[in-house]
Amino acid sequence: MLGGRRRDGASARGAAYSMDRFIRAVDGLSRAFGVIAAALIGAAAIIICEMVFLRYALRLPTIWQTEFVSFSLIAATFLGSPYVLLHGGHVNIDLLAEHLGPRGRRNLAIAAQCISLLFCLVIAACGYALWREAWDNDWHSDSIWEVRLWIPYLAMPVGLGLVALQYVAQIAQLLGAGQDGRGKARS
Repeated sequence: MLGGRRRDGASARGAAYSMDRFIRAVDGLSRAFGVIAAALIGAAAIIICEMVFLRYALRLPTIWQTEFVSFSLIAATFLGSPYVLLHGGHVNIDLLAEHLGPRGRRNLAIAAQCISLLFCLVIAACGYALWREAWDNDWHSDSIWEVRLWIPYLAMPVGLGLVALQYVAQIAQLLGAGQDGRGKARS
């Protein structure tokens, strides 16, 4: 019987270690996509400056710049969302949570994150359907640049899929998988 307990304890530690590795991997992905989003915003800013210079200093037409900037900022929004969630930057209304005890706040947080996870999965699936339709039908934008629309549309299912993955990691952390020995959440 003692051996069975030992194996069960080792199994539980192994599962906790695996879950902690999963949470750290998802956090790393969220950070990486935060960097990608920041790069897209930086590229958009540079392209805007280039566009202004071309239009007003050199009196040259701009063809692709406006569309590139629009698609880059939209992609940065979707792809940067997991990073924002990782750092608690999304809008929260804590009115109810402030009147609950620690256990009530934890349960409310789990419920809210489960609902948010479901919402992200539904929107990611809709985004995937839109992306797939653009891919299958070879959609192009109506501009002179005629960008293939599957490229910018890909940001929606990828970004929301990563947000959903970040919610799974945070729910797991709230359920105790990502806590250290003192019961505190890891940093």
